[in-house]
Amino acid sequence: MAVQKHYAGAKLREIRQRLGLTQKAFAGQLGVSLPYLNQMENNHRPVSTTVVLALAREFGFDVAELAEGDAERLVTDMREALADPAFADDMPELADLRLVASNAPVFARAFLALHRAHRAGQERLASLDEALGQGVTAASPWEEVRDFFHYCDNYIDAVDRAAERMARGGDAVAAASEALEARGVTIRDGANGGLRRYDPETKTLSLSAVSDPATRRFQLLHQAALLLQSDLIEATLDLARFRTEEARAIARVGMANYFAGAALLPYGAMLEAAGALRHDLEALAGRFGASIEQVAHRLSTLQRPGAKGVPFFFVRVDQAGTITKRHSATRLQFARYGGACPLWNVHRAFETPGRFLRQLAETPDGVRYLCLARDVSKPGGRFDAPVRRFAIGLGCEIAHAGALVYADDLDVTNARAFQPIGISCRICERRDCHQRAVPPLERRLEIDVNRRGTLPYTVGG
Repeated sequence: MAVQKHYAGAKLREIRQRLGLTQKAFAGQLGVSLPYLNQMENNHRPVSTTVVLALAREFGFDVAELAEGDAERLVTDMREALADPAFADDMPELADLRLVASNAPVFARAFLALHRAHRAGQERLASLDEALGQGVTAASPWEEVRDFFHYCDNYIDAVDRAAERMARGGDAVAAASEALEARGVTIRDGANGGLRRYDPETKTLSLSAVSDPATRRFQLLHQAALLLQSDLIEATLDLARFRTEEARAIARVGMANYFAGAALLPYGAMLEAAGALRHDLEALAGRFGASIEQVAHRLSTLQRPGAKGVPFFFVRVDQAGTITKRHSATRLQFARYGGACPLWNVHRAFETPGRFLRQLAETPDGVRYLCLARDVSKPGGRFDAPVRRFAIGLGCEIAHAGALVYADDLDVTNARAFQPIGISCRICERRDCHQRAVPPLERRLEIDVNRRGTLPYTVGG
């Protein structure tokens, strides 16, 4: 397959710096001249086929990393930020945003951080009590950690491989239990009211007796990550350079969760099983003793260079439509603020508990997807315990639909079968959406007091 003409200077420069090479040394190993490499790193020339092949041959580099990825995420995030009323009518052209994302990704991230600071200030001013009690910070620790995983493509190579090594014997839970007990840790059933509790003084790990087996396994592996892989996790956190200790602590939990998921569903075995079972979530859950949510989330992280799986998006929403987890290895990027598009089938999953919903969908940019949705409510374990209600969405671009059992009886060639969905109302360009909640901030509105359609206005060009 021919390599497409692609400008990726910032990514090429990042690879060189990651390898600790000078431009001269890097050019020599790639088989190009120093001036030519300099021009490619500054986006004056596209990355040549020779360089792409040399990256794979000399460094084992996955050339897919040169495509879209971070740049597309940055473009989506900048478009949403620039739709803020603070910028009025100064929305740059999409082509200009792509140039910034490709040529100056550090600047783009600095702009996004500045916008988050602006939003934080506005939200605190809207609540005087909160403003007086907390002051203004640049970004919440939660958002900072979310962005870290977002721009890592939700794949942390060192942690993923360490988890896979633990699972090499075939049962990561048994291996983790044995390693913990060798350290003097006692594992027992705990009282209701919490999933997991570890007492460092007595070295006692208590796991909820009422949780389902998949949750207990996951929580045991989470604690194993904190106790057995602390050096690796802390080294990874050092590289992330979080601004506050609070953000670092949140990320530590995230890293332990990542390790637990990767040990429960080890990369190589998961990738092979997903292909063999055609990404049947229920079959995969049964094979690995995991929950459907754990399987869906893991599928979205199978992005190891040189051994990538189908690129999926994954999202979890609550009953109010608030996104509580999100990740995308596809071109579809979720809104950073607010909920998901109401036309998306994930919202209907609450109406059909225990069933998978399928949807052929098309976003405003013309990209088509196969979307799955299912409720994943979490019972409290006793009569008077609250039930946590969530729904998950998983999907891929239609080019990969043949790898999913869920597409077998769908007519993916019929353009009329695809339902229009968006990202967020305020940046969605659809002019005739009957579910629009707020006007798009990039378009002029036309109001005719003598006419009323579905909306009290029409969206201009």
